[in-house]
Amino acid sequence: MDTNQPTDHRRGFLKDCLLRHCGMGLGATALASLISQTHSHANPAVGGAAGLSGDGLHFPARAKRVIFLFMAGAPSQIDLFDHKPELHQQFGKPLPPSVSNGQRVTAMTKGKQQLVAPSMFSFAPQGKSGMMMSELLPHLSKVADDLCIVKSLNTDAINHDPAKTLFCTGSQIPGKASLGSWLSYGLGRMNENLPDFVVMNSAFWTGGTGNVQALYSRLWGSGFLPSKHQGVSFQPSGDPVLFLSNPPGVTPPGRQHMLDLVSELNRQHLDEVGDPEIKTTIAQQEMAFRMQTSVPELTDLSDEPEHVLDQYGPEVHKSGSFARNCLLARRMVERGVRFVQLFHRGWDHHVGLPKKLRGQAYDVDQASAGLIADLKQRGLLDDTLIVFGGEFGRTTFCQGKLTPTDYGRDHHPRCFSVWMAGGGIKGGMTYGQTDEFSYNIVEDPVHIRDLNATILHQLGIDHRRLTFPFRGLDQRLTGVEEAHVVKDLLA
Repeated sequence: MDTNQPTDHRRGFLKDCLLRHCGMGLGATALASLISQTHSHANPAVGGAAGLSGDGLHFPARAKRVIFLFMAGAPSQIDLFDHKPELHQQFGKPLPPSVSNGQRVTAMTKGKQQLVAPSMFSFAPQGKSGMMMSELLPHLSKVADDLCIVKSLNTDAINHDPAKTLFCTGSQIPGKASLGSWLSYGLGRMNENLPDFVVMNSAFWTGGTGNVQALYSRLWGSGFLPSKHQGVSFQPSGDPVLFLSNPPGVTPPGRQHMLDLVSELNRQHLDEVGDPEIKTTIAQQEMAFRMQTSVPELTDLSDEPEHVLDQYGPEVHKSGSFARNCLLARRMVERGVRFVQLFHRGWDHHVGLPKKLRGQAYDVDQASAGLIADLKQRGLLDDTLIVFGGEFGRTTFCQGKLTPTDYGRDHHPRCFSVWMAGGGIKGGMTYGQTDEFSYNIVEDPVHIRDLNATILHQLGIDHRRLTFPFRGLDQRLTGVEEAHVVKDLLA
């Protein structure tokens, strides 16, 4: 700094530094993404932001909230949802060229034999609908009439990183806004004491650690949208949000006094320079203070009745487990969090699939069914949309050794299954069909873009009209390609 500058200029510079950097003990940096005003600053192209009612931007919403259960690594549809009993007659035989039709495969399969591996798991009809469910999902089978299984999903990516990025942000190219960020931007907040978009990374079956990909913050990032719309990652131990607790020796009244003082200085600075980002800074600090009360209350499960805990299964008592995070997700949407995304890794089964898949299914089966039942008995399932799926499917042919009880499967973007429940989606139905090898779609294809368009539709958003100008293009979640709402899924 030039000491020959006028005193008033130096004083202004020091004051600016003080205002920009005070309050860091509140975790302002870590909590910056939590801040949004009561109404989001939506693009005028969508006609303004919706209010706190969550009634949607473009038409009445059927859902107000979303819980997205993302199975990172890609579950095998042929062992869980897409029953192909006739495949047992093809055991160990080469996949017919008429089926593969020269389609793209990974480097792990290229040049190798593609021997058919039928599922070793039994299937049975479940619920009034009679949908076929794997023996690995006994608890989800009990809520089959609440599920809508889409068997004809397909994607453009064949490797994990771009496929996960595409599913979560609508593009294989990093840097785009995630689904939860779009909803935060378009619909605004429902709770002033909690973030609108929360992310939790769950522990997974301890035997499935052999082939696990990293998760990147861009999967819940805001991309080109203001950073206040990005997802907030909750931690399984210690402070749920980093830097949430007061430092040693700082009392809540003392923190409030400091916050009042800094807020007053910030308001004076706002009057002087008119920078709208100063309003965001004030809101960040005030939100951080409120969350010191709201987040501990949210994550304290001591008030949950034993019968509710039992619904989620024994793993609910383990911090960071998928079951515990499902229960926390219910508590979050109950308190007005709009979008909760649970990541569960360990689903990439190139070898030893039967043993590993059994463990992974144990992690998520009872917890997912418990979440559905818990939301339903509280009257929340009707307007809470649950989505369960991974980035792509698995091949019908084997990787590694092939026996009737041991095999692996490669990546398969051509067809895979997801299920949805609640939020105005039809229950007790399956949609789309694959061929006898679960390799190609033969009826009602659904692209990732179509699924995202349908999710937005249920929240009252026309995917073509929710846009944000960036680098000369009106960006949107579904991109510039064709995307359609799958109306046959809607109740």
